[in-house]
Amino acid sequence: MNSDFNSWDKFCNYLWFDKKLNIWLDISKINFNNDKISSLEKKFKNVFSSIQELEAGAISNIDENRQVGHYWLRNPSIAPSAQISEEINNDIKVISEFGKDIISGNIKNKSNQKYTNVLWIGIGGSGLGPLLITEALQKFSKGLNFSYIDNIDPFLIKERLIELSDKLSTTLFVVVSKSGGTPEPKITMDIIKSHIESKGFEWNANAIAITMKDSKLYKKAISENWLKIFNLQDWVGGRTSITSAVGLLPIALINENIFEFIRGASVMDEVTRSNSFKENPAALLSAAWYLSGDGIGKRDMVVLPYRDRLQVFSKYLQQLVMESLGKKFNRNGEIVNQGISVFGNKGSTDQHAYVQQLRDGIDNFFCIFIELLDTPCPDIFPEKDNPKEYLSGFLQGTRSALSNENRQSITITLETLNCFTLGALIALFERSVSFYAELVNINAYDQPGVEAGKKAAADIINYQQQLNQLLNQGGEFTIDYLTSLIKNSSSESIFFILREMCFDNDDYFVSGDWSKPNSLIIKKINS
Repeated sequence: MNSDFNSWDKFCNYLWFDKKLNIWLDISKINFNNDKISSLEKKFKNVFSSIQELEAGAISNIDENRQVGHYWLRNPSIAPSAQISEEINNDIKVISEFGKDIISGNIKNKSNQKYTNVLWIGIGGSGLGPLLITEALQKFSKGLNFSYIDNIDPFLIKERLIELSDKLSTTLFVVVSKSGGTPEPKITMDIIKSHIESKGFEWNANAIAITMKDSKLYKKAISENWLKIFNLQDWVGGRTSITSAVGLLPIALINENIFEFIRGASVMDEVTRSNSFKENPAALLSAAWYLSGDGIGKRDMVVLPYRDRLQVFSKYLQQLVMESLGKKFNRNGEIVNQGISVFGNKGSTDQHAYVQQLRDGIDNFFCIFIELLDTPCPDIFPEKDNPKEYLSGFLQGTRSALSNENRQSITITLETLNCFTLGALIALFERSVSFYAELVNINAYDQPGVEAGKKAAADIINYQQQLNQLLNQGGEFTIDYLTSLIKNSSSESIFFILREMCFDNDDYFVSGDWSKPNSLIIKKINS
């Protein structure tokens, strides 16, 4: 374990701090000794070299033959071509000016009204990134009010439309889809557009697209004369898109400083380009993940930010970490089943939730505590009952209680939460994910599992269409017979589809017992 360190020496030896960022990183509560850390430190020579190649424009998303360039977004001068640098700078300028024009009322709707709301349509990083931005940074009564549709749950869609029913004319509808062909945002967009127009309101004049040039969504927005189109570059993946228009537009529309957000990420990027292990926070953080899980992801990551404004951060990290690191094969084609599972909520809520198991239950995790040192308007709190002091006490107490049971943890401390430090915090985790992937020899930037899921979903949608066609022809069908008529389908899939089709729909008659699927006979009444 840690016999060659006493805890204070270890804390002092591995505490990282940067005065430009005013961020601390403490990995001293991770179990390692001199030999382990020295052995791992040697591996980082290759890690640093690989990251340099990545930033220089090497093809990293091999499945799609794409570069990975989200680092260029916050420092266009390091982009591999002058054209890319110019495009990035122009995109940032356009977003900033558009945000100012919306907030000031220089851009209004067709009825000469100022915009008041944003309905954001996007999935994965295209929804989680903006949600993190607005939850963490929006100040009361500043900027536009945001609501999100990040799932094609019909009740969610209905609720959002009800919430905005008297504000539809002053709502911006932002649709995010790089390819323009992703089913979820496309279906949602079509539903919202149809509803808006049925109520006699403008869609096109209020609609904004964030997409790749010449995508299906781009062409649609051009042909229908949407209010604005923002560029989403081919070399930016969804889970690392928060410093693109996907994250910058929400910052601009809540009247915050996009340049400070970019600067925070850029400063952290620069700090994590250091080839000195102890001076590189991404190296330290990824090493802590590696050491706690023996390099094979044996432990889950429990993210506990001790501020409500960062409650969404654990959800954001679920996609960033799990989609990047959850891989079956390494780069040599060997089965490794790598990954780190992420979950979390917030402190001190978790004092009364799953900290009990973390301390006394199965030892299959490490914690990441996120602490903030600032406090709002201290004059409103009595000196004896300052909630900040209680919150800090809960954090330190939990950290100590876990450590006493040899439960491992990492602590990240920020002086304050603002555009600059949020950008830096996000960049720290992005860089750490890249470093960890290099340590375990996997590709952090492909997603074969996601693509497999999309293909399986497309197959089911195809079966749905074929089922409708067969039932429309008339006659009675059993599940086994329908399965035999639909190539490559399974009886279980057909059962699920029919159950969804037949319940809450009077067009179908079903005899038999739903608990005995083989007994069911289905026919369409009005065929």
